[in-house]
Amino acid sequence: MTINKEKLAARQKVAEHRPEFVRQESWRYKRLAVSSWRKPKGVDNHQRKQKFRGRPGLVKVGYGGPKSARGLHPSGFTDNLVHNLVDLQRLDPKSDGVRIAHSVGTKKRLEIVAKATEKKFKIFNARVRTSGSKS
Repeated sequence: MTINKEKLAARQKVAEHRPEFVRQESWRYKRLAVSSWRKPKGVDNHQRKQKFRGRPGLVKVGYGGPKSARGLHPSGFTDNLVHNLVDLQRLDPKSDGVRIAHSVGTKKRLEIVAKATEKKFKIFNARVRTSGSKS
């Protein structure tokens, strides 16, 4: 069930016009990943100055998505980090999704998952093992 379809559609429409932000010299060196953006900071850096046509674009604030769609999971629910049951009580199952914090142990994680499924929350990372084995 997807909610906030209009907001997600607006975010997608803006994303279609956003250029691919490429790390400088990533096309030249295999060790530099294309997707790992770093801001060019050199004094004479051609990409930073946008000196010649054909240089990759720079990340700027104007390329951001709509404010209403920020923080939304692709499912349309808001992404909320939950550490305990009290955090879960503050949320609304109709609009809020749940992501259980990494630091939460198995015992408390089981409790949170049980309560969240009971209240019909969307859980993004349940990751619960009922048995004691690690494999």
